[in-house]
Amino acid sequence: MTKDRPDGARTRILHRQIAGSDRLPIAVSGRGIEIVDSTGKAYIDASGGAAVSCLGHGHPRVNEALKAQIDRLAYAHTSFFTTEVAEELADHLVAHAPAGLDHVYYVSGGSEAMEAALKMARQYFIEKGEPGRVNFIGRRQSYHGNTLGVLAVGGNLWRRQQFAPMLFDSHHVSPPYAYRDQRSDETAEEYGERLVAEFEAKLTELGPETVIAFVAETVGGATQGCTTAPPGYFKRMREICDRHGILLILDEVMCGMGRTGTLHACEQEGISPDLMAIAKGLGGGYQPIGAVLLSERIFAAFRDGSGFFQHGHTYLAHPLACAAALAVQKTIQEEELLANVRKQSAHLERRLKERFGNHHHVGDIRGRGLFWAIEYVTDRGTKDPFDPALKLNARVKREALARGLACYAMPGTIDGKTGDHNMLAPPFICTGQDIDTIVERLGDAVDAAIQSIA
Repeated sequence: MTKDRPDGARTRILHRQIAGSDRLPIAVSGRGIEIVDSTGKAYIDASGGAAVSCLGHGHPRVNEALKAQIDRLAYAHTSFFTTEVAEELADHLVAHAPAGLDHVYYVSGGSEAMEAALKMARQYFIEKGEPGRVNFIGRRQSYHGNTLGVLAVGGNLWRRQQFAPMLFDSHHVSPPYAYRDQRSDETAEEYGERLVAEFEAKLTELGPETVIAFVAETVGGATQGCTTAPPGYFKRMREICDRHGILLILDEVMCGMGRTGTLHACEQEGISPDLMAIAKGLGGGYQPIGAVLLSERIFAAFRDGSGFFQHGHTYLAHPLACAAALAVQKTIQEEELLANVRKQSAHLERRLKERFGNHHHVGDIRGRGLFWAIEYVTDRGTKDPFDPALKLNARVKREALARGLACYAMPGTIDGKTGDHNMLAPPFICTGQDIDTIVERLGDAVDAAIQSIA
C-alpha cells in the first residue's frame, strides 16, 4: 500500500489485521462482479465481500436512486421525522416478509439488528408482565455479530473469549453440523430429532418459563460455513417455542434476502419467526443498513404497553440507506434475480463437486443457493483437521487473491479453534461462465495453498 499512497506514508487505519495491512490492495472501482485495484488488477468478488454485494458493484439503478435521494434529503432524525423512502421500503419489506412479520425497525447493520432483536424480545416479556424470562438459548458455533449482547448469545468461542467477563450469561445447544455430528446409523430426520431433544433438555434444565427466545441462523454463516438444518428441524423448534411461549429469533443477516434462492431462507423451512434480522443483502453494500422484522404481537405489546421501544441509534432509517435498499430490493424482484440464484446454485454445486468431490483434502462441500463452503481435512477418511497454526484458510484466500479471486476465509470451523473453510457467495447477477471461472481459480488456489504446507 505504501507505494500507492501519495505521501509515501504507512496506513493510519487500524485494519482488521495489522500485520500486512500496508500491503492490502487499494480498491478504486467496481463494476458487475469485479473490483479493480489501483494497479488495474481485477478481482472477481466471489464472496460478495461478506455475502453483501448481491447485485455486484456499480449497478446503475441503485446509483441513480442514491443520486436522486441525496438531491432531495440526506438525513432526518427519526425523533422528529419519518421519510417517504423509509415508509416505502418498510411497505415493500412487509409485503414480501414471512407470514406474521408486519413491522420493520431499521438499523445500520447486522450486529445492530440482532442486538435490537434481543432487546425487543426482553422488552416484550416486560410489557407482558413476565420479567422472570431472562434466558436466551443460542447454538454453539453460531455468529450473530460483534456487539456485546449478540456476542453473549452467539457461540463463536474465539470472538467471545477475551470479552467473556463483559458478557451476560446465555445458554447454547448443538448446531446442525451433519458432516461431523450425524451418526452413520441415523437418518437426517433422526439426527434432527436428536438436536431437538437436546434443546428440550435444555429447556427442562432452565425452566421454560425463564426462557425469552431461541436464537439461530437459518443457514449457518461465516463461523461454521453454510451449514443447513436437517429436514423438519425448524418446524419442530417452532412448535416447541410456541408450546412454551418462547420467541423464535432468526438471524438471516448473511443467509437472507435472496442468498439461498428464496427471499428469506426460512421460506424453505416452512416457518415464520417472531423476530428476524436482515442486513447484508438488504442494501447490497451500497449503503450501511439492517433491519428487524417483527410480528404484530410484539408490536402490539409495545403499542398497548409503554408505547415505545427503549432503544435507538442516530442513523435509524437513514434516507440514503433506505433509498439504496429499496432500489436493491426492487431490482432483485423486477429482474427476477432469485430465479438466477436458483439456476446458478445448481451449476455452482455441480462444479464444486466436480472439482473438489474427490479432493484428498476437501472433506465437505455444503451450502444452498449462492452460499457454499468447502471444509478442509488432512485425510477424508479420518476427517482430521489441519493444524490451526498453518492457517490454511488464509493461505487459500491469499492464493485466490493472487489469481484475481476474492473468497471468504474462516478458521475454527469445528470448535472455534480447529478446522478451516472457505466460503463463496457470488452476486446474484453471475452467469454460468462466471461460476466456472470462480471454481477454476478457487481450485488452483486450494492446490497451491496445500502444496505450500506439504
